[in-house]
Amino acid sequence: MVVLGIDPGFTSTGFGILKKEGGKAFLLDYGCLNLPSCKPLDARIALFYDFFVQKIETWQVTHIALETPFLGKNAQTFLKLGYLRGILYLLASKYTLSLHEFAPREVKLSVTGFGAAQKEQVARVILRLFPTMSMPSKLDVTDALAVTLCGVWKASLRA
Repeated sequence: MVVLGIDPGFTSTGFGILKKEGGKAFLLDYGCLNLPSCKPLDARIALFYDFFVQKIETWQVTHIALETPFLGKNAQTFLKLGYLRGILYLLASKYTLSLHEFAPREVKLSVTGFGAAQKEQVARVILRLFPTMSMPSKLDVTDALAVTLCGVWKASLRA
């Protein structure tokens, strides 16, 4: 099983890819996709699509784990996140992938044991679990890996 976990954002999207073999999860890839704000909306969505097509095909992804959006004060941002989520649903359908969604509180609780954990606390746990990983410049990456772990655990329960 190969799980692609995503913490979507319209300027910065964290992602992580884990492979589960036996009882262990192996880190395959992780990083951050930065969508330049100087590009028009349709071009950024196309970049997002192309980037994740490449990741799915390269790593032979079988599952997508996605963090559900947090409704903040800006409705436009929430709407734009919906476009990215739609792309991920499209890719899940196109490549016949299982898609699981997790609320931010659920991810934090699963990874740290505390549902209101700070991003830095999540990052510390992720870095302990994957010691070969260096601290990323954006915490979206460790958030995405936390979502990926939730995807691995949920898919394992269903297997």
